[in-house]
Amino acid sequence: MLPEATGLLDPIVLARIQFAANITFHILFPTISIAMGWALLFFKLRFNATGEQKWLDAYGFWVKIFALTFALGVVTGITMSFQFGTNWPGFMKTVGNIAGPLLAYEVLTAFFLEATFLGIMLFGQKKVSNRIHTLATVLVAGGTTLSAFWIIALNSWMQTPVGFEMINGQAHATDWLAIIFNPSMPYHLSHMLLASGLTVAFLLAGVSAFRWLKGQRDASIMASLKTGVFLAAALIPLQIFLGDLHGINTLKHQPAKIAAIEGIWHTERGAPLTLFALPNAATQTNDYAIAIPKLASLILTHDINGELQGINAFADHPPVAKVFWSFRVMVGMGMLMLLVSWLAAWQLRGGKTLSPMVCKLLIGMTFSGWVATVAGWYVTEIGRQPWLVYGVLKTSDAASNVGGGMILSTLIMYLTLYAFLLVSYISVVFYLANKAGRPAQEQ
Repeated sequence: MLPEATGLLDPIVLARIQFAANITFHILFPTISIAMGWALLFFKLRFNATGEQKWLDAYGFWVKIFALTFALGVVTGITMSFQFGTNWPGFMKTVGNIAGPLLAYEVLTAFFLEATFLGIMLFGQKKVSNRIHTLATVLVAGGTTLSAFWIIALNSWMQTPVGFEMINGQAHATDWLAIIFNPSMPYHLSHMLLASGLTVAFLLAGVSAFRWLKGQRDASIMASLKTGVFLAAALIPLQIFLGDLHGINTLKHQPAKIAAIEGIWHTERGAPLTLFALPNAATQTNDYAIAIPKLASLILTHDINGELQGINAFADHPPVAKVFWSFRVMVGMGMLMLLVSWLAAWQLRGGKTLSPMVCKLLIGMTFSGWVATVAGWYVTEIGRQPWLVYGVLKTSDAASNVGGGMILSTLIMYLTLYAFLLVSYISVVFYLANKAGRPAQEQ
């Protein structure tokens, strides 16, 4: 939830910035932990099947990064949840009967599962049987995905709310299955799981390429590198295909969001696909536009002359420029992922190794999944504005009476802490990569 330009100490604006900062920082870590659990399970199963030590060594290295990521995800999730009460009390007051149980299900069914068996994954390999250790990895991987399921169920319900009725200004569930499996839920969940897979794929490839360029030649490095590269090369086309389906679903349920994404100001048939522009809200035009005629209509309606509603058709609509550019950052990063992963996969064919140039490209793309994921979340969340729960609760109606000065002071504190933690996390990841390549007596 990002603000339009208003007063510096406007408490609603500051509260939106603060929540945006919290969710931006928090989502970085579940995005890794969700798919990393399955990557660890892959390494463990490959070791069980082949007995090759390289797979167990890969598991041993990446489980440390998984644990670090999980810890930061827990901490940042707690601070984010506090804001429901401090900055947005109207949210829980209005839809708490639905949001509360879904959040509780996430804790009871997923978080405890992850937290309980993570200890066995980290410290129990020599204390329990291989079968139990593998089972612990399965349960942790499943727990991370189950956690994503519940959170996406709530978030997608906020985008396409169904299965409830309003009584005295409060939402009451009438059909929990409809709430959980709301119209946008399958698309949001699939899109997020693939985003997590791509984030982890490039993390595996980037860190492994870094170690390879440092002269580390352990077999586990090439195993991790190939896993990351081929996983990315396989997932990115699926993500592009699913993104198209997601767009069609969004057009049906949130046409104002699509109008902002495409920069369509006035309803028209045969709408062009705008590749680049500077959306101008004052004139309701796109300055310096570069567009492909009729392509937006063809993609979204499968009709070259299909009608797409413009921003002017909606009394309530999101800020166009933020949604427009966030979407293009996401898509642009996706195209770059496609290019780099396929280039690396082509070089690795037939047991070959990567050139130094491609290794450097992969290192540069190590955290590219973060960029694409955050941009995608901005499209989703800003594109819902001015609604907190689409068509049910406006953001301004959910805000607290906390003064702007108080929110600003905590915002500065959050941003300072988050910047420190982010730099520390990335530094520790590459520190572990360097340390893993040194002889035991030097560590």
